[in-house]
Formats: sequence, structure tokens, C-alpha cells
Amino acid sequence: MGLTEVRLVADPLVDADADVLAVGVRPGEQGPVTAPTAAALADRLGVSLDRALARASASGEAAEIVDLPLSTDGPVERLLLVGLGDGGPLAVRRAGAALARAARRGRRLATDTAAGLDPDGLRAHVEGFLLATYRFSRASQDKPASLGTVDLHRHGAAPERDALHRATVTARAVHLARDLANTPSNEKWPAWLAQRATELARSSGLEVAVRDEKALAQEGFGGLVGVGSGSHRPPRLIELRYRPTRTSRRAPHIVLVGKGITFDSGGLSLKPREAMVPMKTDMAAGGAVMAVMSALRDAGVRVPVTALVAAAENMPGASAMRPGDVLRHYGGRTVEVFNTDAEGRLVLADALAYADARLEPDVLVDLATLTGAASMGLGRRHAALYTADEELAGAFEAAGQASGERVWRMPLVEDYREALVSEVADLSNISRDPSISGGSITAALFLREFVGARRWVHLDIAGPARAERDEHEVTKGGTGYGARLLLRWLEAVSRLA
Repeated sequence: MGLTEVRLVADPLVDADADVLAVGVRPGEQGPVTAPTAAALADRLGVSLDRALARASASGEAAEIVDLPLSTDGPVERLLLVGLGDGGPLAVRRAGAALARAARRGRRLATDTAAGLDPDGLRAHVEGFLLATYRFSRASQDKPASLGTVDLHRHGAAPERDALHRATVTARAVHLARDLANTPSNEKWPAWLAQRATELARSSGLEVAVRDEKALAQEGFGGLVGVGSGSHRPPRLIELRYRPTRTSRRAPHIVLVGKGITFDSGGLSLKPREAMVPMKTDMAAGGAVMAVMSALRDAGVRVPVTALVAAAENMPGASAMRPGDVLRHYGGRTVEVFNTDAEGRLVLADALAYADARLEPDVLVDLATLTGAASMGLGRRHAALYTADEELAGAFEAAGQASGERVWRMPLVEDYREALVSEVADLSNISRDPSISGGSITAALFLREFVGARRWVHLDIAGPARAERDEHEVTKGGTGYGARLLLRWLEAVSRLA
């Protein structure tokens, strides 16, 4: 489904030509209030906004919707009263999402809900709206309804036009990340993901290189080869490079690494059926990284960025890796496999070691649907953030607040490192000490072994990468988590470069 077109319109809402109109409502001391300009619209439509709000016991809280069907002979069929809450970015993002769902059956929407918002609020509002319009389906008869255009009635000076542009670029990237994650695994495998990356490179001004299973074996990517060995669809390492036309000498080189497990059965350490069902989304981080790369040119990012997507299918075939196998990763470090279902860290280890040895990153960022422990501890709305760098921690926390993709910083507990000791290899891929149960922490410590002395951030997105139901701007299935966060952070880095 294509992205709905959103436009800034300077004309007053009372003159709008649309079948659905929407008016913003905010809490007030004497009850909910609308903008003064809404009175003329109410007169045109012959309705009392105060009476409608009172009848619905409305308060104006964020994402509250009062839906008024209209029986007039004119073109306007419905009037929506939309709660904006305190008008902050979180509130207006949620209001935008609620408006999108309420107006879904319309043909054209005109609204004043963006009036009075600063550029950050406008961007959040539009992002919320566009993200909530997303749908994915393979049903043969499915014809999802979608609005043709949305007119935001407010003045559109340069900062507002830029905010609208960035919201649209971001939403397009998130839709792409969701599409990649939601694609069924009978359609999606490592070579398919590599082909999609190649297509994105052509359309987005990127360079691309793909290592197949032969190149991976020859160059010593033992983690990728081992994880992919149980599937007849072999692994790939996808490398995408973005080099802006204009940048400064001090611009840092950013490397993004994404886990790209196109289906995770657990391998010989087989998952239960219930845990296997959502595993088409185990490449959600790799999809988010690819989506971010596709948006960098349109977002005007002015720093060089390289992305690595470590793609494999983890299956229990006859040649699958076994518990007790020892893998030799890129650069020579060896890992004893105690659980074949802890495969994400094995493919990431290769990519991180390669980035450290060959790409000379100033900042190295990896993200992965890595551990159930992260979602058990933080739930579905925060990613676990690991870094020893205070500046990076602050930057990602700020980007999380601005984008709506929130993070929570977790500790790298040095005492837990001993749980990864192996008797026959440099490391074990999971904790061998039952008294140490910090599964997300020990996974982060494992990855740290492969980043050298680089400035590094690890994001465990196992919780927010998937959703069981629609909630605000998040849609059921793959959520695209990471695309908004990384784009906001890269925009901030770009401004400082």
C-alpha cells in the first residue's frame, strides 16, 4: 500500500473540500476546548461542538476520538473531534495515529489538528498518522481502504515544510522495514534479502556488495556459515555504503550492523511451536537497517554510513551445527556452541569483527532481536541499550524520546563475563553459569568481545520489534522498530558534522 499524501494548506478549515473533517480538542479548566476557528466550521455544518463533546464525556486527552456522522446534503460525511492532550510530541503522535484509524474509510481528510504545533510537533503528528495507516496482507481478496490525500490546514513556512518532508521520509522507511519483517519466510530467505538490498541500492544512491556462502567460507565468516549450514538456502553478508556528496573532514564514519535471520527454528535446539510462529520477524533489525539506508539521501544525512546485514536461516537440517561445535569467527576468535538457538550473536559476531578490522568505523552500532530476556525485563515498548560511552548513551536516549522509539540503558556487568568462559574455545555462546541469569547482559558482553576498541552501541530490540496488536502508531506484526530511532540519531550526528 502506498503512503498517503499529506499536504500543508493555508486556507481555513471551513473552506475545505473533503468528505471527512477533523478538529483538534485540548483539555481545559472548564472542559475540553477547540480552536476559535472551529466555530465557523461548526456553523457551516450545523452542529454544536460543545454539545457533542459533553454528550461523549470527552476530555481532550491524547488520541481521544469523537466521531460525528453528518446527515447534511453536502460533501462532508463525518466530523472527527480529536484529542491532542498536552500538545507535546508524544501526545500529538498518538493523536495522529488515532485520527488515521478513525478516518481510514474516508476518501479525503482535512484537519486543523496540526495548527499551532511547532515543527517537532508537526513531524510527530504526521509520523503518527502515516505509521498508523500501514497494513500488510497476502489475502487474495484484500483491498485495504486508504485515504487519498490529507490536508493539514496551517501555514507552511520552510521549517514546517521540512518537518513534513522528514516525517514522510521516516514513515516511508518504517513502512519498508515492516514490509521486510512481515514477509512470510517461504518468500523470504538470505538471497532474497540480498536482492532487495541491491534494488534499494539502485533507487537510493547506495553502493552494495554481497558475499555468498562460498565467499563467506573462504574469508573465515564461521558464524554465518555455521548458523546457515542447516538450511538449503545459504547465508549472505550484505554490505550497503552511503557516501554523501557533501561532507566535512570531521564527519564520523558510522557502521550499522543488523541481525538478518530470515527464519529461526532454533536449529537443533528446536523452539516450541508457539515460539516459532513469529520468527519470520527475526530479521527485523536487518530490515530496519536496510530501511534506514534507503532513507539517508532523502533525509539529507551528511555523514558516511555503512550497513552490514548478517543474513542466514537457522534450520535443523542434516548439516546443521550441533551443540558442542566450535566455530571460528572472522578474525580467528573461536566460540563453543552450547545452544544453537542463540544464533543471532554468532552472525553478529562475524559482522562486528569484520567492521572493526576492515571498515574503520568511528561509531559501531548493532541492533538485533537478540534475547527474550530483554523483553521480559523491559516489555514491548523499550529496547535495551548497552554502551560504555556516556555521550552515545545520551544521544540515543534523546533520539529515542524524539522519535517515539524509546530505549532503556542497561549495565554491562563485568562480573557476568566469566559466565561465557569455555573449556575448549575462546568463548561460549551462552552463559554456562546457572546462577547468572542476565541473558540480555551476557549476550551484550559476548558481542563486546568482537568490537575491538571502537565506540559501540548495542540495541536488543526483541521486545519492541514485534507487536501483538495495533497500539498508537505501532501496528500488529513487525513494527519497524529502529528505523525512526536510527534516522533521528543520524540526523543529529549530521548536524554536528
